[in-house]
Amino acid sequence: MNADFLALVSYWEREKGISKDILFRAVEEALVAAARKAVGPARDLRCSIDRKTGDIKAFAKLIVVDNVVSRHDHIAFEDAKRISSDIQLGDELEIEVTPSDFGRIASQNARQSFIQQIRKAEKEMIYEEFKDRAGEIISGAVRGFEGSDVRIDLGKYEAILPNRERVRSEEYQTGDRIRCFVKKVENTSHGPEIVLSRADPQFVVKLFKLEVSEINDGTIEIKGISREPGVRTKLAVYSTDERVDPVGACVGLRGQRVKNIVRELNNEKVDIIKWDPEITVYIQNALAPAKLKDFQVDDHRRYVKVIVDEDQLSLAIGKRGQNARLTSKLTGWHIDVEALKSKPVTFEDKLQEAVESVASITGVSPDQADALVHAGFSSIETLQQAEVSDLADIPEVAESAERIFKAIHAEDAEQSNEKPHNPLKAMLEQDDDDTTAPSADTAPPAGEDADAAGTGSEAENKGEST
Repeated sequence: MNADFLALVSYWEREKGISKDILFRAVEEALVAAARKAVGPARDLRCSIDRKTGDIKAFAKLIVVDNVVSRHDHIAFEDAKRISSDIQLGDELEIEVTPSDFGRIASQNARQSFIQQIRKAEKEMIYEEFKDRAGEIISGAVRGFEGSDVRIDLGKYEAILPNRERVRSEEYQTGDRIRCFVKKVENTSHGPEIVLSRADPQFVVKLFKLEVSEINDGTIEIKGISREPGVRTKLAVYSTDERVDPVGACVGLRGQRVKNIVRELNNEKVDIIKWDPEITVYIQNALAPAKLKDFQVDDHRRYVKVIVDEDQLSLAIGKRGQNARLTSKLTGWHIDVEALKSKPVTFEDKLQEAVESVASITGVSPDQADALVHAGFSSIETLQQAEVSDLADIPEVAESAERIFKAIHAEDAEQSNEKPHNPLKAMLEQDDDDTTAPSADTAPPAGEDADAAGTGSEAENKGEST
């Protein structure tokens, strides 16, 4: 058994990283149960294994007495003297009580106990190694699945990535290598359990600490984070050095730093926001690029109502309210986003606008304009198409119908005179009956004619539209 036993101890040390001393102590404890069956109810029984030869011995502590009452507890003074010359009555003396066939008995009876002790030692070693590693990022390979939970092989140990800590959009295959955040190490009744996470916001924080050196040296501080795993993350950063732009440092040259993190997060969107002690500025940065109109802040309730224009509402809220929701988590304030309601244009408003337009005609008073509009002449264009008789039928303007008619058409003539002169059109009208093209001497330089034609045509169209 000795050679096999020493080989087994070496195997466990090599494969599991458990030291030989721990393994030997575990086996010695396991052998005590087997020794009790072989030796009997010996007092303070213990077992010892020679580290070099693998020899197993059993020892018991007996009390030195004159008259032996129980051979399992006592030893005669004369017998004790032969073992140790300076022994005294009442002293304890440890003697070897190894049975002649103890090796065979130990091999038969201690195997199961030995395995249990080995597992216990292994679990204790795992807990001792990982209890202080919570918050770190480690890499492992997908070993298998337990329902929706993923078992991750860390080399000598195994960890679990629970379903609640997975990113829903991510799928894993056996053998895939993934990086995870060590969320916690629990010492349960079944042994230590290493719980990993890829959905925890601190996973993103740790990735930024590894990627951005300015965060590690304290130049940039991470003030807050909110995350919807697999979709979007908002990270608020602040620089203790005015010369360092916190957002630019986190983004990196040509965006290389943040690209590395986004790649690790399987293209999850990451918004890096400049933190500000003023809550309104902080919220404005977080809701960008939406343009905010106004704020209503309640410091006591930590509540902010954000007012935006109607065309900015969907941008501020985000898809399914995501932008506003993440901003609320990031800042720690309850945020409501509302659109600034524009005043609806009523019929009375349109009527008043028409009255003011008609009243702009020289010689038409506001009261006359009001009467004309209510009679159906709601614009200057409709008045220009009216006859004097049409105006005379309106009681409020009957006496001034002729004067108003002239004023309307004077307005029309004035607008026509304001049309810019079109030299090309004038030339064409002058030579309307002449079928001969103009000579080269009178033709404009190359390009100038086209420019003039374009300008005149544009001006003419503008005049006609007026």
